[in-house]
Amino acid sequence: MIELTIADDVAQIVLNAPEKLNALDATAVGELSDAYAQAEAAQVRALVLRGEGRAFCAGRDISAVDPRTDDVAGYLDGLVTPLLKRMSAFPAPTFAAAQGACLGVGLGLLIATDVVYVADTAKIGSPFAALGATLDSGGHALFFERLGAHKTLDLIYTGRLMSGTEAVQSGLFSRVFPAGELTDAVLGAATTAASGATQAFRASKELIRALRDERLGLWDSMADENAAQAALCDTDDYREGFAAFQQKRTPTFAGR
Repeated sequence: MIELTIADDVAQIVLNAPEKLNALDATAVGELSDAYAQAEAAQVRALVLRGEGRAFCAGRDISAVDPRTDDVAGYLDGLVTPLLKRMSAFPAPTFAAAQGACLGVGLGLLIATDVVYVADTAKIGSPFAALGATLDSGGHALFFERLGAHKTLDLIYTGRLMSGTEAVQSGLFSRVFPAGELTDAVLGAATTAASGATQAFRASKELIRALRDERLGLWDSMADENAAQAALCDTDDYREGFAAFQQKRTPTFAGR
């Protein structure tokens, strides 16, 4: 159900099981991880993740799961968390297009992506109380950081799902589009990024990771910025960017 294509330095990974809303079983999680590994080995300069059909990803495929014997820790700790870490660390800008259901592991896939564009009709929240389960894959951290405790627990207790429009207005994700325009918008953004200064993008990605995961203060982050800028001086793209500015032309970045 996982499809990978690479063209013009952009990898496109598609969740293609629309009949089950692209829900992921253990096999699919492994295939998705392999697709990211292949894209990284190909040294692409941008990556797009999207889902076919009316949903991005409805979460874990539990259609054949027996809760009495379910190894939920093996699925989440052993498969999902390593996948999300691999996605987050991908060494190029990553983009996701999210329509319809974006729940559970599906929400986690978005959290692990650099830039998320959502359809106005996307459905985002925590419907798991109806299963006697709880939000996973980083959902608590995302909602608490962006919405605060009261709104987060309101979503969890009531099971209410936010639209894509509300999610963007609440600061969860980047931009919202009509569903029919979503894929083109994401592919356009990824194509633009793939022709940009890849090393500079990687530096910014690492700076943001440190702010998020290490909770750096202003001055520590500024020191990291200074070090990153100094390191970029030795890249071809840095020299090309300065030369293009001084020569009043459009830069041509090679990603090096």
